[in-house]
Amino acid sequence: MNLESIRLNLIEITWDDLADIHKLHSFPEVDEFNTIGIPVNMNDTKEIIRPFIEGRTLTPRKLYTWKITIKESGEFIGLTGITLSCDKFRLGEIYYKLIPNHWGKGFATEVVRTLIKSGFENLNLHKIEAGVAIENIRSIKVLEKSGMIREGLRRKTLPIRGNWVDNYLYAIVEDDLRDY
Repeated sequence: MNLESIRLNLIEITWDDLADIHKLHSFPEVDEFNTIGIPVNMNDTKEIIRPFIEGRTLTPRKLYTWKITIKESGEFIGLTGITLSCDKFRLGEIYYKLIPNHWGKGFATEVVRTLIKSGFENLNLHKIEAGVAIENIRSIKVLEKSGMIREGLRRKTLPIRGNWVDNYLYAIVEDDLRDY
């Protein structure tokens, strides 16, 4: 399942995307609020993405991961995904990360809105959530611009570089008003 927005294509990842994903995960700025840490080598990255690639064949499917590319150029600019509960709760949790020189251009908001729209329309979800480290102001703004509401604080739940970091939980439900 590939998705598109006004400026972006979201294309399911394959092993051919390993080098781009490794490069993305190697930026210290991307790692600042990331729980996986900077991979030591390409093999580490391969093991990180293995469940997402191999999970494509499972039924019911729980994981979707897309590379984010610019429509005009095909340039890889990031990664996004959704994890599904696959049960009566009809819940999905989204994430996204972009190469730093593409921050501040509205791409993250465009990605989140695309995931939300697809989650409700294509995956029949009732609720879509996203967690964000409380100091990650950029991502908080993205989630709020996308119509997500802060529902709570999860204390010391994110393991980031040896520290436990607090996390806000944001969500949107299928009947919340949105303009996209």
